[in-house]
Amino acid sequence: MKFSTRTRYGIRAILEIAINENGTGVFQKDIAINQKLSNKYLDHIIASLKIAGLICNVKGKKSGYILTRPPDQITMLDVHNAFEPEICVVECLSGIVKCEMQETCVTQEFWQGLNNRIEDYLKGVSLADLLKKHQDINIP
Repeated sequence: MKFSTRTRYGIRAILEIAINENGTGVFQKDIAINQKLSNKYLDHIIASLKIAGLICNVKGKKSGYILTRPPDQITMLDVHNAFEPEICVVECLSGIVKCEMQETCVTQEFWQGLNNRIEDYLKGVSLADLLKKHQDINIP
């Protein structure tokens, strides 16, 4: 299983907002510079984070971004879900693919268990956890 670039960059972008949040918001150009991301690609990342309700503009269209809730209330699963509809390690778990062996496949339970563990891990890591790790690494 591989996480999409959008999910990976989304985590970096929202972490950058959390690191620099001071009430006035963090500008997209600063997120792009600090995280070494293309500003054009970051447009899509920011839009998805806003649609998911994880960030918002402080005062309107040309202002900086802030979190919509405290970092300890935003999980990595929340960020992942801003970009992907679900965690799915194999196609047969998606509900979209109808597997001919679904009734007799003994490995499906194994894959579902792995899927659940990944989801639980993402639920168990908050933005506050990443923020603390960042602060520990970057002690002045």
